[in-house]
Amino acid sequence: MPLRRLLALACAVAMVPSFAMAKDTIKIGFPIPLSGPTSVYGVPILKGAQMAVAEINAKGGVLGQDLEILPRDSKANADEAVRLARELIIKDGAQFLIGTLTSAEAPAVSTISKENKIVFLAPAAKTTQLTSPQNIHPYVFRVASNTAIEGQSGAIIVSKWQIKKIATIAPDYAYGRDVIAAFAAHLKQLRPDIEIVDQQWPKLGEPDLTPFITAQMSKQPDAVYCALFAGDFLTLVKQGTPLGYFKAISNRLADGGEVGAVDVTQPLGADFPYGIWADAYDPVIWPGKEPAEHKAFIERLKAFMKSDVGSGWAAQGYSSILALVAGIQKAGSTDSDKVAAAMAGLTYDTPLGKRTFDPKTHDADAGEFWGVMVKDAAYPYAIIGSPTYYNPAPMTN
Repeated sequence: MPLRRLLALACAVAMVPSFAMAKDTIKIGFPIPLSGPTSVYGVPILKGAQMAVAEINAKGGVLGQDLEILPRDSKANADEAVRLARELIIKDGAQFLIGTLTSAEAPAVSTISKENKIVFLAPAAKTTQLTSPQNIHPYVFRVASNTAIEGQSGAIIVSKWQIKKIATIAPDYAYGRDVIAAFAAHLKQLRPDIEIVDQQWPKLGEPDLTPFITAQMSKQPDAVYCALFAGDFLTLVKQGTPLGYFKAISNRLADGGEVGAVDVTQPLGADFPYGIWADAYDPVIWPGKEPAEHKAFIERLKAFMKSDVGSGWAAQGYSSILALVAGIQKAGSTDSDKVAAAMAGLTYDTPLGKRTFDPKTHDADAGEFWGVMVKDAAYPYAIIGSPTYYNPAPMTN
């Protein structure tokens, strides 16, 4: 080929817009626990988000661009989550952040979101401190429920029990302290005759709960309100059952840490303490009339996860992606300032119905499904017998 034609071809290629050469992606940084006790929830949250991204990209993406998730293992450590968030933004070019699990990680990453003016969605962290008046900023949004809603829901349930003495056990950090405070305050309003006789505060991830269990049993409560979750609840069951912890209270225990999710019940199998009250964002198994949209979501999820069980947590990751995409589409842009403004007051779809971000607090109006954990011959693990949606949101305002 003559030199002049080669030069002409090279110039023509150079003049082709970059978007024609390679389709840019919308990068979403995703720091979440992928190892350790809390990965029981972290891994399926990521899986749900990845499934949403795969479905959206298959339909052409958003504003002509594919979504790309950049997952990182935060190890449920606030310092590590902060380091990863900075790295994802500065080094990897993340335009948005979704993730964190614990109520230590999320507020820490929220400060990075504020500093960098990057929209951050929290799919799991419940502490009210995340979006409190002193901490709220334009870029943070909570897809999860919160400790006020959880604690008040637990109090409503417990208030109907014929008991006089109750104990609490919760992880000793923001989530645990906040939810027990909300529970105690609302229980006092509903049933001032019930006395809280003991409170135990193991650290998050405590491998030996025996001293806490025996100390609580010595107070002889009639019931327990528990906020241990993920691997910590598995530890409570494995160490408490041989000591007679659940038998001593006739299984009158309510736990608001999503231990009704199949992510917890399936690993425990027949060892699960049947008869306790528990919750989940997604019951997965829905005795009775299941919404058709939810049934279709679960079937797709099982196929995506290559699992016969699915997950009660995947919906949180899935919903977080749908919320972000709804914000981008409403803004008509991936500019974080425009997306943040569009998301305040935004209503978005989830596999369990529509949710709306409060325009001031940026909290979603998200309750959870509660019920008694029962045996069902069709399943080798506990399920929520009659999932009932609890969302006492008006009481949190």
